[in-house]
Amino acid sequence: MEHQLLIYNTLSRTKEVFKPLHAPHVGMYVCGPTVYGDPHLGHARPAITFDLLFRYLKHLGYKVRYVRNITDVGHLEHDADEGEDKIAKKARLEQLEPMEVAQYYTNRYHEAMDALNVLRPSIEPQASGHIIEQIELVEEILKNGYAYESQGSVYFDVAKYNKDHHYGKLSGRNLDDVLNTSRQLDGQEEKHNPADFALWKKAQPEHIMRWPSPWSDGFPGWHCECTAMGRKYLGAHFDIHGGGIDLIFPHHECEIAQSVASQGDDMVHYWMHNNMLTVNGQKMGKSYNNFITLEELFNGTHPLLEQAYTPMTIRFFTLQAHYRSTVDFGNEALKAAEKGLARLMDAVSGLERITPAKASTVDVKSLREKCYEAMDDDLNTPIVIAHLFEGAKMVNNLLAGNDTITAEDLKELKDTFHLFCFDILGLKAEAASNAAREEAFGHVVDMLLEERAKAKANKDWTTSDKIRNELTALGFEIKDGKEGTEWKLNK
Repeated sequence: MEHQLLIYNTLSRTKEVFKPLHAPHVGMYVCGPTVYGDPHLGHARPAITFDLLFRYLKHLGYKVRYVRNITDVGHLEHDADEGEDKIAKKARLEQLEPMEVAQYYTNRYHEAMDALNVLRPSIEPQASGHIIEQIELVEEILKNGYAYESQGSVYFDVAKYNKDHHYGKLSGRNLDDVLNTSRQLDGQEEKHNPADFALWKKAQPEHIMRWPSPWSDGFPGWHCECTAMGRKYLGAHFDIHGGGIDLIFPHHECEIAQSVASQGDDMVHYWMHNNMLTVNGQKMGKSYNNFITLEELFNGTHPLLEQAYTPMTIRFFTLQAHYRSTVDFGNEALKAAEKGLARLMDAVSGLERITPAKASTVDVKSLREKCYEAMDDDLNTPIVIAHLFEGAKMVNNLLAGNDTITAEDLKELKDTFHLFCFDILGLKAEAASNAAREEAFGHVVDMLLEERAKAKANKDWTTSDKIRNELTALGFEIKDGKEGTEWKLNK
């Protein structure tokens, strides 16, 4: 490929030139949602980040197999293998089948992702559909001596693994740190070590979701699914594994350990992670009353929101920050993004109103080059957007007649805007909401009726009748009364 794409590898803590293992094919695995609740802001950021990467790799000519899983079993309430399964708990509370809960929230997730213009992955495997593969993974780790059976459950032996390999190489932790921060929990005495993690859990009698295994009727540990499904669909070695920075430890650290313990080496070449988001400077969480679902954002129904924000405003706002930096959601910042997006979309539509000239007084070719340069530098979307705003100024100057452009250069400018705004950044033109449109129409009609009232007061019957007749022709019913003029739209 002609582009030298640099991506930050969390494992090496450096930017590295992206070299696929089997070019032009690229294998990419991204951790998807645990489907027990409505999609929220925390789901939007990794989805948009890796959608951007998916789009750009495809644009560069790679044939990308993008796998994003659905976790519908095995994710317990706490990372230390305690508590109920999140989906089973929701099912119990709502008196539903667990798969009913999983399907409902999977559908909700898809609807939100579609609204954000996030492309569907190539494969979207469910953990519950790959129990056999997870059992096989556990058997391999047991056979290689890095796991042990205890009271019907199977645990990964972290201390034994660490003697031969490095548990903590992704997160930068050493085993002593892990041991010091691992709580000894009630019911965890079946582990040799508090840092050991479950590969298979024996189901208690009340546990709804269970499958037969060589060790017990139970369910796989949360970390197993990604290792098993990544290998099934992308092979024993693949290019990229992505997810939020909160997954580095323990989830991705455990994935590396499972991979090395089962096959002798790490399956993944590049580990990529998007940074966290905050709301008004504070970590998002239900205990802070700042937990915002995407539906609440789109409808403006959360108490912290001053208005509704469209899906494209959310996408644009997310892309205004580099994926490895934190991003803070607040009303002022979102309103600024809304205006910035409008400016960009105005420039795109303004391109259609430019009349070509015989000569160009603008340099359009450098715009594409600068945008590519930013994308190749670890997907630096804030710089891409800054360059597109420079392009928007160029469009405004052309519309104002301050500059001229040839037909050839105009086509290049249009192509560049469409490529980066729509194909790569994944933005799309949005109509204003129906409520916003109706409010705007209402203000215009009221303004016209005020002008009509002034005309009547001045006995300017011609103007008064003209306004009334034209509004009537457009489908408005106008009624004059003692309290003033009323109107309604009949169409």
